[in-house]
Parts: sequence; C-alpha cells; structure tokens
Amino acid sequence: MIALKRDRGALVLSFVLPLAFFSIFAVIFGRQGGGTPTVKLIVVDQDQSQASAALVKGLQSESSLVVMMKPEAKSKSAPAPADYTAATAEAAVKAGDAPVALIIPAGFGQHPIAFGPDAGGSTLELLNDQSDTIAPQIVVGLLQKAAITSMPSAMADEGMKYADKYVGGFTPAQKAKVDEELDALRKAEADGKTGAGSGDSGNGNSGNGSAGAGIVAVNVRAVVGENKKSPMISFYAAAIGVMFLMFTASGSAGALLDEAESGTLERVLSTRVTMTKLLAGKLVFNTGLAFVQLTAMFLWGWSAFKLDFFSHLPGFAVMGLCTAFAVAAFGMLLASACQTRAQLGALSTLVILIMSSVGGSMFPRFLMPESMQKAGLLTINAWAIDGFTKVFWRDLPVTDLWPQVAVLLGVGVVLFLIARRVARRWEFS
Repeated sequence: MIALKRDRGALVLSFVLPLAFFSIFAVIFGRQGGGTPTVKLIVVDQDQSQASAALVKGLQSESSLVVMMKPEAKSKSAPAPADYTAATAEAAVKAGDAPVALIIPAGFGQHPIAFGPDAGGSTLELLNDQSDTIAPQIVVGLLQKAAITSMPSAMADEGMKYADKYVGGFTPAQKAKVDEELDALRKAEADGKTGAGSGDSGNGNSGNGSAGAGIVAVNVRAVVGENKKSPMISFYAAAIGVMFLMFTASGSAGALLDEAESGTLERVLSTRVTMTKLLAGKLVFNTGLAFVQLTAMFLWGWSAFKLDFFSHLPGFAVMGLCTAFAVAAFGMLLASACQTRAQLGALSTLVILIMSSVGGSMFPRFLMPESMQKAGLLTINAWAIDGFTKVFWRDLPVTDLWPQVAVLLGVGVVLFLIARRVARRWEFS
C-alpha cells in the first residue's frame, strides 16, 4: 500500500484507467438494449411513382435509418447537389459515404409487392459494403416493415387479386365494393393519413443474392469487398499496428528522460547541438522505427493471412510514413511532458488505451454511436485506420488519401512544436 501510494502514476492508473474504459464501452454498447444502431441509407428512386414515394417516406420515418436522397452540400454557398443515381450511389458506397444504398427500379409502382415466391413482384437492389455486416440486415428488415405499413393500398390490392384468384372469384357487387374501398384507401394514402410508424427490426443477408422471402423482393449485392480473400485483415493490421506504434514511440522517446536523469542531455546541449536539432533527430529516428514496425505488421499479414500487400505499396508507403510521423511526434510530446520514466509509463498507457478504444483500434468505429464516431476523429488512430481502409479495402488511389495525410502531417507538426516548447525546461534547468 505504501509503495503504491508513493508511485502516483501507478495509483492514478489503478483507478482512472478502469473508470475511463468502463465509460467508453458503456457509451458504445449501452444503447444496444434500446434498439438497433442508426444506419445511413442512400436511396435512389428510379420509379417516381406513388408506391415508391410511399416506401421512401416509410423508410424516412424509421428512427434507425438516416435516408439520404442526395449527397451533402460541401459548403453553404455551393449549389445544391443532384439526387443520387444508381452509378453515384454505388460510388458513394465504395467511397465509404454510406454502408448501403437502395435502388428502387422503374416499374416498381406497377407491382410493388408479392405474396409468395412465384408472385413476380419488382425486385429492389441493395448495394452494400461487406465490412459492415449489420447494416444490410437492418435495412432489409426495415424494408419489409415499411412495405407493410407505408403501402396499405398496394397490400390490399395485391391481397384482393389473390383472393379473387384462389377463393373462386368475386361477384360484380363484391368487386364494386372492393374497388370502392381500394379507391378510398388510395385517397387516404395520398393525403398522408396512412403511413409507417417508427420502430426497430432487422433481419436479412449481408452478402450477395436474395435476401430471402418477404413482402418486397430484395437482391443484395456487395460492391466493396466481394473479391477480397481476407476481408478484414487489413483493418486489424492497421488498428492493432497503430496502437502498438504509440507504445513503441512513447517508449523510444523516453530515452530523452533517461538522458536528462543521467546528465547526458545537459552535456549534449553544452555542445553546438540545440534542443531543436536534438528533438528533430529523435523524431526522425522514431518515425523510421515506427514505419519499420508497421511494415513488419503488414508483411506478417501478407505471409500468414494472405493480405494483398504488394499491390498496395504506394498507398501503404504514404499512409505508413504519415502515421509513423504523427505517432513519433505524439511520443515526443509525452516524453517532454513527463518528469520520469515511471510517470511516462503511466501516462502513456492511460492516454494510448483511451485513444485506441475511441479511435477504433479495439472496436470498429462504424459500429459505434455517431457521437463516439465524431469523438474518434480527435485521435490519430481514427485517421490512420481510415487511410489504410481506403488503401487496402476500398482500393482507392493515393490521391484520395489527402484528408488523412493532411491531418496526420498537421497533427505531427503541431505535437512536435508543443513538445519543443515543453522541452525548454531542460535548456534553463
């Protein structure tokens, strides 16, 4: 007890770290009992009929869906973007703007629903990104619900056709009564007096092919990851790799504390070497060390888990160097801010594990609540993982990495400048 009390870093770590992790994972998983996670859904209405409009309205009323009919405007002054088309929706899913896109084909309004496998109803197409296996299942389930609750006239019309076919036919008076009721139902539907309520349900298929029996026929097609031999290996290589790069960088940067404690740093600074040059040299070394470690991680993924590494070398080199630079600067800041190795170990463990849990190294960010996804953007982990995902999962060109590259380089420069400012204490000690 006395030893623990003397080691303030270990004492803080013993209490703060469990509480921090409990809070983070409580936010991530705590809402699961209250319903399904929110899913971004791109919708392309090629039919433009009353039935398709009713289906879209039903989907928009679902609290678990964020329905996007057009891309978000890049700025307030920019012209309003055009509605999604089948081609732009597929491109948006490939780019990671949304995990799923729904294509409502032309002719849907003529035969929107089907009772039974041989009824021949229109088939909707659901494009998905295979890295998110939950979103397509949620969308398929809510599609069936929306079809039932938002298109009552279509349901009744189809039901009457089946009754007329299999029950033995209606009399003229019965047909007149049915037509009268259907007209009234269509009028009420057009006036918005019927529609879908909100709620959560979900069941379906996240791969390719039919989503199974249902009121609305859905063909699920993967547009990202369908030809990948090892779908999530690149994600985990980046996620785990970045987390351990931080530990390596903080440990390596801790040599600065050893030099200060032994008096070596004072002797070095008494020469022509300035603190700026000394920190810059350590930054270059730690960047190279981090890049080698990251390369070893991906090479192991290639040799042991069939990761497609060598065809993505340009993108890997860009993201690897930028990530290594940001992580090295992060380690330099931690070392400059601490007084001893023990303090550095406690602080680095606390900060790195929290950043890794929020930033997606321990749990995919796309499965987190939206607030946590936004919080993750404050971490190096999130930007690095997003960049490596673009390279290895989405097969995007190097030019599309500019947001991640800009942020990582900017973070690295800022952290190094702060570390240099903090390190002034050794110059005047």
